[in-house]
Amino acid sequence: MGFGQGLSGLNAASQNLDVIGNNIANSGTVGFKSGSATFADVYASSRVGLGVQVASINQRFTTGIVSTSGNQFDMAIDGAKGLFVVTQPNGATLYTRNGQFLADKDHKIVNAQGQQLMGYAPGGTNLIGMTVPVGNIAPQATNTLTNKVNVDANATVIVEAARPFDPNDGESFSKMTPLTVYDSLGNQHTVEQYYVKRAVTGVAPNEVNNWDVYIKVDGNIVDAATGAVVPPVVPVVANSYPPAAQLRFDKEGRLDPATANYVLNYNVPVIGGAAAQPLAINVSYGGSTQFGGSYSQDFVQNGYATGEYASMSIGANGELIANYTNGAKQTMGTLALADFANLQGLQPVGGNAWAETANSGQPIYGTPGSNGLATIKGQAVEESNVDMSQELVNMIIAQRTYQANAQTIKTQDQVLQTLITLR
Repeated sequence: MGFGQGLSGLNAASQNLDVIGNNIANSGTVGFKSGSATFADVYASSRVGLGVQVASINQRFTTGIVSTSGNQFDMAIDGAKGLFVVTQPNGATLYTRNGQFLADKDHKIVNAQGQQLMGYAPGGTNLIGMTVPVGNIAPQATNTLTNKVNVDANATVIVEAARPFDPNDGESFSKMTPLTVYDSLGNQHTVEQYYVKRAVTGVAPNEVNNWDVYIKVDGNIVDAATGAVVPPVVPVVANSYPPAAQLRFDKEGRLDPATANYVLNYNVPVIGGAAAQPLAINVSYGGSTQFGGSYSQDFVQNGYATGEYASMSIGANGELIANYTNGAKQTMGTLALADFANLQGLQPVGGNAWAETANSGQPIYGTPGSNGLATIKGQAVEESNVDMSQELVNMIIAQRTYQANAQTIKTQDQVLQTLITLR
């Protein structure tokens, strides 16, 4: 009888239309993966088939278009391989491609379903929930200072015996540059470096390539070797203020590496009743030159004051980077991605998420960009991979299939009617 075959065709076409309708309905759902119905014939000890059945509903895990959202917590998996790992409030682990996240009242990074994003602590190997930092970042005392200067080869040579260094006498030094460093409490200190082109016994003034560097911290001249503050009174005796560094250049203007480094020690005075650790700054002049041109200086110091949390940014390697008002950055963790041997074995559970099953195999965790996993694009989302034009064509085909199966039932009814009316 053709009724059974036609009825099975109607059921299969109806389910196919349901799948197509679900795809179209989720064409604007972030991270949605479209599905397709797979059919199989039915036989039972008969040459003639008994109809059709829906063998499975497969999902297409192709990559959707990545578009910018502007939300600081949004992130898109920029590639086919990888799923975000999220944990439900009850502790169950799910997997999703929807990268729309936000910070909840407990500072956890969660999605709209309240599932927390999982990742690794800096240097850690165990999955933990990702959170937004709270409070201020600790200050960092300056311990390295890199200077790259060009001192003017044509500067006037200053004879120390005739004109000892005096920070209040502009004729006793060639150039002064100020910069800011920080102590262990985040307090600022002004360091002034004075460059003096010195005469050398037995060397003609036009062949002098020697420079002395004196330092002054917070208005006090400092003995760099001991950290002691020298009373700011210029003595009559020459060389009473020892230079912190003595830069020596060759006749091509290159710095002698042996003179490129020194340690600046400074015993920080008590400020407001709070005592900070003494400063010990490794100062480098590597790459400095003495050319016949204007003076220039480029310096980098690694200290900073305390700062409040301002925003979060996400690196391509999945690092969650906290940005602070003082310009400092701190890596709070690295998000985890999961991959499966059989993505089709995952069980859809709604809310743009899938659950692990025996058919999918166990998840393989990693960080973005490692072991073939996709990278991450911050402040962006992955749109649905539904192809509307293809779905509309599929819908027309499913509709015609439904009509054709209905026609077989109608035809079978006409055949029976003919048999019944035989005389």
